[in-house]
This record gives sequence, structure tokens and C-alpha cells, in this order.
Amino acid sequence: MDFFERFAIPNPTPTIYASMVAIALTVIAIFVGLTYFKKWGYLWREWLTTVDHKRIGIMYLISALLMLFRGGVDAIMMRAQTAVPENTFLNAAEYNEVFTTHGVVMIFFMAMAFIIALMNYIVPLQIGARDMAFPRLNLLSFWLYFVGAMLFNMSFVIGGSPNAGWTSYFPLAGNDFSTSVGTNYYMWALQISGIGTLMTGINFVVTILRMRAPGMTFMKIPMFTWSAFITNIIIVFAFPVLTVALLMGTFDRQFGTNFFTITNGGNDMLWANLFWVWGHPEVYILILPAFGIYSEIIPTFAQRNLYGYKSMVASMVVISLLSFLVWVHHFFTMGQGALVNSIFSITTMAIAVPTGIKIFNWLLTIRKGKIRFTVPMLYSLGFIPIFTIGGVTGVMLGMASADYQYHNTMFLVAHFHLVIIPGVVFAMLAGLTYWWPKMFGFMLNERIGKWAFWFISIGVCVAFFPMFISGLDGQARRMYTYSEATGFGVYNMISFIGALMLAVGFVIIVYNIYHSIRYSPRNIGDDPWDARSLEWATHNPVPKYNFAVTPQINSNEALWDTKKNGHVLFKGEIEKIHMPNYSGLPFIMGCLFFVFGFAFIFDIWVVVILSGLGIFACMVYQSYVKDHGYYISVEEIKKTEAKFGGGKK
Repeated sequence: MDFFERFAIPNPTPTIYASMVAIALTVIAIFVGLTYFKKWGYLWREWLTTVDHKRIGIMYLISALLMLFRGGVDAIMMRAQTAVPENTFLNAAEYNEVFTTHGVVMIFFMAMAFIIALMNYIVPLQIGARDMAFPRLNLLSFWLYFVGAMLFNMSFVIGGSPNAGWTSYFPLAGNDFSTSVGTNYYMWALQISGIGTLMTGINFVVTILRMRAPGMTFMKIPMFTWSAFITNIIIVFAFPVLTVALLMGTFDRQFGTNFFTITNGGNDMLWANLFWVWGHPEVYILILPAFGIYSEIIPTFAQRNLYGYKSMVASMVVISLLSFLVWVHHFFTMGQGALVNSIFSITTMAIAVPTGIKIFNWLLTIRKGKIRFTVPMLYSLGFIPIFTIGGVTGVMLGMASADYQYHNTMFLVAHFHLVIIPGVVFAMLAGLTYWWPKMFGFMLNERIGKWAFWFISIGVCVAFFPMFISGLDGQARRMYTYSEATGFGVYNMISFIGALMLAVGFVIIVYNIYHSIRYSPRNIGDDPWDARSLEWATHNPVPKYNFAVTPQINSNEALWDTKKNGHVLFKGEIEKIHMPNYSGLPFIMGCLFFVFGFAFIFDIWVVVILSGLGIFACMVYQSYVKDHGYYISVEEIKKTEAKFGGGKK
């Protein structure tokens, strides 16, 4: 392919050109606005170079919401295309790009960012830490994630989006069938963001192991922190597999190796195995933090202690182990034999057992509770039946012989979304609403939030329940059109209506944020929910130093025991607090990684070498230059505490 042809868009349409213009105008507007209001210095000091775990968490959150909108538009386009038979809204090539980018954006750049956002903000507060163990590594992790996301989304404008599915199976993802640079974007965007996620995993494991407050033994860790700990252990073990697989795929596409080819000794099933060795633990990387969120919210609004704390911890540990032993159920129909299929069918059904334990624990927590139907509680309660339906259909798919009927149909699409949406999206929205006052110092409007909940929860059912029927009737996934004679039209039209309801629900959430910023009162107190865990023992929003005095932990519900049993959380006098300086190096390294990835995608080798040397130079500089940080004085701490409420903490 000619050098300049690689930059061309394979399927240019008026929609793509209009989107390019809209993106350009948005970027110009942001630059003009920052310049006009003279906010470049503030943006650089307070956000782009911050090492405060709370602000990094908020940057992850903003990025996740942007990616939610981006992936949501793709979903609406897909459902609009299949709403009626023989539709011409999208052609086959466009549809392939849309469903590929939808899956990648939602899994890698929306859901992962959302859970890391909440973990970043909440986990150090729950364990009584000032910050993460490695604050600068935390910022570098964010910038690697962010530039990976931006690099992937750039494919829409320059060179063409990937079109081999979010799993990017070979040989479809090879040069013979994916001739544009779209799959190169896939390989490098996920590689860069995946390295950032691996760094995040290491950072959280060290933070939780080494930085817990005095008295916080393992059996006194709050449940969300437990879920974060186990999740990040999975990340540390699973993401290197993805890193190696992406590197091998890159070598196949750009250097002519034959790891995943169907000739010269290659094996295309090797990619499928490596991808799902990472990919199924990835499902639990997304789900386990959600379980932790529900385990914080349900006791709070049922006004009862969490039922079966130890069994909840044990079930998460078992899930994490079994998550590495089920990957073959993703290709039961690909010829590995009855014995292998039987083994992985058993492990697939076995992983449903610890998940079922958690469901019963939540139900028994609710039993005889004084339930308050707040927005976070509604999402938590709505999650249980919808997720159970998704889980039960997963067990159906786990039966190897029956999977020959279900595999690669809309039945599978319905199962996956009825697990991920209530299991991840509901949890993220519940956690966002629950911890919103902790992040921003005011409440989201409950009435508007409940409207959003009902649109989203009903929309999920309307969108995906019909797919069970059409899938059993034989509708294959990834088909961009179908004949009217198939009878699929009515089911797909209902699904489209459900997708529109989901879109309305998310628009209501955006309006709720706008409305609450303008009208919600700021004098909400330190614990507006009457919550139970340690993070609510500090102010709303949290000061930059987190706690004026290091807390002393007595139980896994430290704040609740303080309220009810008279335990003392804060002992000792206020002393000066050491804080790390902000750092521009992670941002610079992120920019260099972006240039490196972009140049590698298009084989611009001089730029690859120069940017690679720049990255190496930054690493050397960080290794040898010591930054001793700064101290917050006792006087400044007391002044801040008085501003929040008399210095009582």
C-alpha cells in the first residue's frame, strides 16, 4: 500500500465527513475557550500534572463518560440499522467498523475507566491512606489509558476504524482480510492503554497491602476495597497475556511473522486462546468492583450489616481463581473435542456458584431491613433480577452441546449485555450517585435520578429480551441486514425502541448533573447517606490531604461503629502532612507514547525511534531525579478543617 493511501479513510461517507468537522470544531472551541478565560495555567497545574488520587479519579470519570457517549452512539447506529429488514442506513463495511468500535470503546475505554475512576477516588479513603503508593505512576497510568483511547478514536478520522470485531480474531485481523491500518490502531491503542492498566493493578495491590490505616487487618477491609484488591491481582496476572498477544499480532501485521496465520506454521486459534485467557478474567475485572459497590450500598440503605462478610470475601477469591479456568467456553464450536469441552463446561457452571452466594448474601442483607429507596439502592435492587437472568443464560451457553445452537447468535449478545449492563453500568451509576457528594460536595437530584433509573432499567429489558427469541430462531450476530422473510424485523424494532429508552435515560443523567450543579445545596454535611465505611469520615468534598489525623480502625464498618458504639476514629494531634509535588513528566510521556503509537501504526520509523528514545529518556530522568514533595503546615490544615466544620476531624 502506498504511504499516503494508508492515511485515507476506506469508506468515506457524508456521516464520517460531518463527524470530522464536528470533532475539529469541538477541539477549536476548547482551545479558544481555555485561551479566552486564561485557564491554561490552572489546567496544567491542577489537573494535567496532578498526582492527587482524587483528581486523577475524576479525570478517569470524565473520560469514561465521554467514552460512554461515544460507544452509545455506535449502539444506537447498530440498532437503527437492524430495526427494519434490508436497511441501507449503514453498508456492510460501515457496520463492521461500528460494532467493532462499540465493543472496544465500551469494554476497554468506558467500563475499565469507570471502575478505575471509583477505585482511584475511594480506595485510599477507605483504607485511611493519604494517596496511592506510587502517585506519579498513578498519573502516568491515566495518561497511557487516555492517549490509548484517543489513538483508537483517531482511527475514525485518519486511516479507518478497525473492522475485525472487538475480539479481532485472526485470520480476519490479518493483512489479507483487514487491509487498512484499522487493526494496527487496535493493536497499539490497546497495547498502550493496557500497559497503563497493568501499572494501575500493581499500584493498587501495593497500596492496599502496605498503606492501610492502623488496626485495619484483612478482615476489617471494606468490601469495595476487597473487590478492588482481588480485581487488581487479576489485572496483574491477566494483562501481560494481552500485552504479549497484541505484540505478536503487531509482528504478524507489520513484520511478516506467522504466529496467527493459517500458513507457514502459524495457528489462528492461538490468538483466540491468548485473547480469552485474558478476556474472561477481564469480565470479572469489570464485575468484581461492581459487586463491591453493591456490597457498600445495600447495607447502607437496608440499614443492616452486610450478611456473610467472610463468605463474600471467599466467593470473590474463588471467582478470581475460576475466572482463569473457563476461557475455552468462548469457542466450544471450534473443534477442540468432547473431553476439553466437558471440562470447561463444568468450570463454567462452577463459577456460577460463588456468584450465586453473593446474590443470596445481598438478599439476606435486605431481609427485614428498613429499606430506603434512594437512586443508588434502586440500581442495586434492579441489578439483582436482571443480572440473574443474564447469569442463568450464561449457564445455558456453558453447556457445550447446547452451545452449538446458541453460539454466534443474538442469544449470546443478549446474555452478554444482561450481565455487563446491570453488572457494570448499573453499579457504576449507583456508585457515582452514592459517592458524588464525596467527590463534588453536593447531591445529585433524587427525583431526576429516579426517572433516569426507570428509563435505563426498562430500556435494558426492552432492548435485549427480544434478542433471546430472535437468537433462538437463528438470527446471527454481526449481520448488518436480513430478509423480511426471516421474521426478525419485529424483534429488532423492539430492541431499537429499548435502545432509544436507554439513550433517554443517559440524557436524563446528563441533565441531572447540570441541574444539580445549578440548584443543589452545598451544606449537606459530612455523611448525607448515613453510610458505614471510612471514606465518609472525611469532608465533602475531600480536602487534598484526605485526613487531618490518621484514623484508627476497629471494624470493617469503621464509621458505623463510631456512630453506634462510641469507637474513636481519630486519635492524636494534627501534625504537618507530607504531600508529593505535581509532575509534568507523566503527561509528557503520555504525549510521547501517543506519537510512538501513531508513528508505528503508519510505519513512520524515524518518528518511532525518536519518540522511543524520548520515552526512555523520561524513564531515566524519573529514575535519577528525586522529588521530595512539600508539607502542608498545621496552620493551613486547621484553617481548612475550620472551613469544613470547626476542625472536629
